[in-house]
Amino acid sequence: MTVLRPFLLASAIALTSLASSAQAATTINLSYNGAPDPEKNAVHVFATNLQRLVAEKTGGELELELYPNSMLGEEQERMEQTMTTPSLNIASFAGMSPIVPEVFVSAIPFLFDDFVSARRFFDEGAYWQAVSDELRGRAGLEMLAVVEEGGFLAFTNNKRPIASPEDFDGLRFRAMDPSQVALYEAFGASGTPIPWTEVYMALKTGVADGQMNPPMYIILGSLYEVQDYLTLANIQYSDQFLVGNTTMIHSWDDQTLAAFHEAVAEANQMAREYNETRVNERIAFLEEQGMEVIRPTPEQREAFRVQAQPAYLDWLLDQNIEQQFIDTALSDAGYEVQHSKSTID
Repeated sequence: MTVLRPFLLASAIALTSLASSAQAATTINLSYNGAPDPEKNAVHVFATNLQRLVAEKTGGELELELYPNSMLGEEQERMEQTMTTPSLNIASFAGMSPIVPEVFVSAIPFLFDDFVSARRFFDEGAYWQAVSDELRGRAGLEMLAVVEEGGFLAFTNNKRPIASPEDFDGLRFRAMDPSQVALYEAFGASGTPIPWTEVYMALKTGVADGQMNPPMYIILGSLYEVQDYLTLANIQYSDQFLVGNTTMIHSWDDQTLAAFHEAVAEANQMAREYNETRVNERIAFLEEQGMEVIRPTPEQREAFRVQAQPAYLDWLLDQNIEQQFIDTALSDAGYEVQHSKSTID
């Protein structure tokens, strides 16, 4: 008995410690759009990696519960949940823009030449820091990561190859929002807002001649069945935004907070690498399905930019977005801002 007592005492202490650890584990909801399928949803790739890394790096102190397919509600409902409860959300522009319409500035068309310039813009730029500060101040939300969702947007249509602004003349395009309407009109085309669920039929029946999306969504929607031409013009960087409840995040101790941020950064890097490698595969698949792929030269992309950006910048000002956000974003992207007006070199 004398020999057993220390052993039993040690066992009891160990069990108490394990029970205490189990009780300390915190489960956090992470909601996002799209199917829980890595082949169809780049955001899901990020979410699953983040779930694993958060558990590993915090020693199980934090655990993420994933809710794909908008299971916890549509965009604005999920943002409200994240504002009022200890949770995380990956929001699109539809979720972000009602709170920080300044986010539309990051979608200035033809702002980035490649992934490197786009990632630097969000990772290091003063504009994105200002948007993050506004989000925290207005909604009590932390901007944690910009998550790639499929590469750059490309034009598709079923009438003619598009390699210059003139090729848009008279075409009808599906638009996701009013900013895309302004973009198409700048090219001499027309834009009509059509929900994603109706895009395939609209293209098939001729309600619209074309649309724009990254290759991933063109495949996801089987749009290659009703579209003949694909123009890889790097129109806009396709992204969503990981946000978290500020009160929750500030309640963690320094070690937990550092581990969480490390997990976010690592998961984002993994998602970027995965996304970039898949883009070329997806383009090749679309070619195999019979789409003609147009790869504009730098000179042709510049012609798109010169014609499209002024109209979009004017649209931003019509949304009462302060000029300083526009100027800062253009500067971060490497453009020379002229006298705080909506013109750039």
